[in-house]
Amino acid sequence: MVLVGLMGSGKSILGKQLASRLSLELVDLDDLIVSQAGKTIPEIFKDEGEEAFRALESKLLAEVLAQDDEKIIATGGGAILSAENRAMMKQSGRVIWLDASPTVLAERIAGDANRPLLDGVDPLFKMISLATQRNPLYAEVADLRVDTEKLSDEEAVAKIINFLSD
Repeated sequence: MVLVGLMGSGKSILGKQLASRLSLELVDLDDLIVSQAGKTIPEIFKDEGEEAFRALESKLLAEVLAQDDEKIIATGGGAILSAENRAMMKQSGRVIWLDASPTVLAERIAGDANRPLLDGVDPLFKMISLATQRNPLYAEVADLRVDTEKLSDEEAVAKIINFLSD
């Protein structure tokens, strides 16, 4: 199962809860990138640029999806930008889109120094811009959309588990 959505939508938090409930491994792609690169995401953006970050993200996503064992993959919000990544996600199994309004997402992530796309910009303006660009891509690949603004974490996890059991 692959979790997609904008930053702050709950991919890491709900991924951990789903992994626990379903007794599956969670692979947080951002954590894997940091581990492989030996530096934080903001450092990668600063030292090598977003293009290099996206290339590493795509490489690691392909490696994780190629593994045979069932797992939960929490992607970074921008993993969806690559058409190749979207195709790999769709072929891999279930894709769950975690969604919330730009206003709520901006509130959740405000002040998070580990988000280089927010560096020096208004979080709400950036989230509106990202939602406009990325939401059609999330919709393109998603088998299920979960509104993490209206649902509690427990309700969102239950909705996903119910969907998977159908």
